[in-house]
Amino acid sequence: MKILFLILLVILGAGAFVGELMIQDSGYVLIAYNQTTIETSLWVLLVALLITFILLHWIINVLTHTKLPTTKLKAWKDHRNHLISRRKTLKGLTSLSEGNWAQAQKQLAQAAERSDLPLVNYLAAARAAHEQNNEQATDELLQKARNSTPEAEVTVAISQAEIQLSRGQLEPCLATLLRLRTLAPKNTYIMKLLKDIYLRLNDWQALSKFIPVLRKHQALKDEELTQLSRECYSQLLNESISKLPIETSNEDRLRALGKAWSDLPSELSRDEDLVQRYTELLVSLGAEGRAEQNLRDLIKRNWNEQLVNLYGRLSGENAKKQLDTARGWLKSHDDSPSLQLTLGRLSMRNQHWGQAVKYFEHSLELNPSSETLAELARLLRHLGDGERAQALLQQNLNLVASGLPELPMPEQEKA
Repeated sequence: MKILFLILLVILGAGAFVGELMIQDSGYVLIAYNQTTIETSLWVLLVALLITFILLHWIINVLTHTKLPTTKLKAWKDHRNHLISRRKTLKGLTSLSEGNWAQAQKQLAQAAERSDLPLVNYLAAARAAHEQNNEQATDELLQKARNSTPEAEVTVAISQAEIQLSRGQLEPCLATLLRLRTLAPKNTYIMKLLKDIYLRLNDWQALSKFIPVLRKHQALKDEELTQLSRECYSQLLNESISKLPIETSNEDRLRALGKAWSDLPSELSRDEDLVQRYTELLVSLGAEGRAEQNLRDLIKRNWNEQLVNLYGRLSGENAKKQLDTARGWLKSHDDSPSLQLTLGRLSMRNQHWGQAVKYFEHSLELNPSSETLAELARLLRHLGDGERAQALLQQNLNLVASGLPELPMPEQEKA
């Protein structure tokens, strides 16, 4: 308030001073141009200039702010569109989560036309159209998503690949994923989808080349990767024989199988499941001698109970030599139940019946199992000792059928 009062005092003082000057001397101004002259006092000219300045300033301000109503109207319209889009998007996503596919598609597509982020709406609408098996609408919505946000090509293509995979369009899906690999080579989700496609296509050769990429980028857990590798290379071993023409000789089949086995990564050549599968294939081709030799070398390098068990099932070229080899393992593995079982089987092949019985009994002591029990009981019957075999089975009935319910007891025993 004090400042305003001081300003008014200054203005009044200045006005009084200027008024006094005007009374003392009004001044004279003459402006001449060609035949035109203008005569006026100095103070009138100054007032006219001041008024002209004020008018020009006002006109410039009016011209500058003539767009203001349009800007405000545009801002209001954008805000209104944003509110409508957000409301329809929320309704569409709710319908999508509730499984109302048709309603969700309609609401999300309409919201995309007003949204500042149409990509999300179009992708969700495409998902709703896909759930209705409307392939044409799905593809159109995906294309709209691609056109609305060209920089999000990877995102749109991933959705497209997922939909193609769900439709069972494996070849187009593979093409989409291979293109995505060039756009985003480090994207682990794309790698997982590509792995799924190779599995669905049974393209084991391509998958075997892709497994190192999955391992490098840690796209899968170690357990999943191990299982995937085992399945892949097991199928490659099968295909090395099954895809050959029917007239192919056994020698050529063995050569192809050996090539497939040598192509295995070194860490998988000791995998018990793959070794067992390779051994079975060798046996199916009549190459038990080679299977026995291969299995013998693997066991020497890396002791494995399952492989030792499998070794006793093979009929090598020399039964005595095979038995001697297994006996040699007793020095460092005399407490192995699998080795005792294998020795029993190999002793039977060599007709060493008494030793076979001892080995089976020792294996049963180390690790009671139905497999060992069956071998021992069968041998005893073969030797004419049926009573002992029957007694043995009775004593180890729990190995034959475990988890049996308790028998009902007679009333007198209960009493």
